[in-house]
Amino acid sequence: MTVAGALLLALPLLAQANEAVIRKSLAERLAGLPKVEEVRPSPMPGLWEIRIGNEIRYTDATGSYLIEGELIDLRTRKNLTEERVTKLQTVDFANLPFKDAVVWKTGDGKRRIAIFSDPNCGYCKRFERSLQDVKDLTVYTFMIPILGGDSPEKARAVWCAKDSTATWRAWMLDGKAPAKPVGACDDGAIERNLALSKRSHVSGTPAIIFEDGSRAPGALSAEQLEKRLQSIGKS
Repeated sequence: MTVAGALLLALPLLAQANEAVIRKSLAERLAGLPKVEEVRPSPMPGLWEIRIGNEIRYTDATGSYLIEGELIDLRTRKNLTEERVTKLQTVDFANLPFKDAVVWKTGDGKRRIAIFSDPNCGYCKRFERSLQDVKDLTVYTFMIPILGGDSPEKARAVWCAKDSTATWRAWMLDGKAPAKPVGACDDGAIERNLALSKRSHVSGTPAIIFEDGSRAPGALSAEQLEKRLQSIGKS
């Protein structure tokens, strides 16, 4: 075997060794560091990427230094950190559990978005109003009561209503509070939505997911949403 061949075989072992060293060093030197979900070589030689949720940091091969910032490829002018975060945030739209969503549409509904929304989120209400001006759209709303207060009760009341779509829209658009549910109700969808939001690294509302798997954190105007939908339709 050639020296080059031996080095190629040894690379995966070296990577594993460096990952172990980095994890151990960061845990020892940074008390309270959130769980490091991934350690891997970055595009820059000698620099390692560490991923915490959807956040990217960089370190050296020994975990002695921590870099918070963006990695730019000056030859191509690409923001490699931004590209990596965008990829991490991509959601498999087709496999979302739509049965756990409140659904409504405008026109033929041929365009689709999913939204993670809290019933007490003011920005969500603003976005809901903006959606009324967007044509041919199907909206899947996954309720996640994360803002505290009576958000869990409101989410359950909406989900357990005879017509959850009408109840949701009456509250979000007109401020008509949902009635408390009477009798038994299977509200497991709300817990499943919360679990889904954690797996998808959704930390705020509204979080908008598009059919191509990309997302927008925060409310968009009708014009901004239309432009984004048209862009995705052309891709």
